[in-house]
Amino acid sequence: MEKRYNVLFLCTGNSARSIMAEAILNQKGRPNFVAFSAGSHPSGTVRPEALKQIGGARMSTEGFRSKNWDEFAKPGAPQMDFVFTVCDNAANEVCPVWPGQPMTAHWGVPDPAAVQGTPEQIERAFRDAFMLLDRRIALFLCLPLSTLDQLAIKKEIDRIGKQ
Repeated sequence: MEKRYNVLFLCTGNSARSIMAEAILNQKGRPNFVAFSAGSHPSGTVRPEALKQIGGARMSTEGFRSKNWDEFAKPGAPQMDFVFTVCDNAANEVCPVWPGQPMTAHWGVPDPAAVQGTPEQIERAFRDAFMLLDRRIALFLCLPLSTLDQLAIKKEIDRIGKQ
């Protein structure tokens, strides 16, 4: 039986990129992966443009909420195997100490919520972010995690974040 891995995607606001990553991995990685998302300073809302991308990919848009990363550092929280930051701000912040010492990597993705412009330009920014996350998660899912040592896994997830 394959190991089940818990993955946490972090961003500052937990309103777009980390939410989309959570949706993608929960769809494509089951049953071996369970994804969660959180933010250092959650906005309190999930961007409708992010939900539109998720729904457009025929993934459920139910149950997403913007939440603080402290939820995952408390006793009784799921123990994470991987923690990925998907925005530059969260990568530079002091993260909580995660129980179990999960493997971490930075997968920076341009912030679609920061894009100013026409509705088409904003939609394109969310679509581009979704596609970049989708590609990185697909590469991550191809890794033979059960046969790689910790250093090899770390090198590979760092490499994926640069693509």
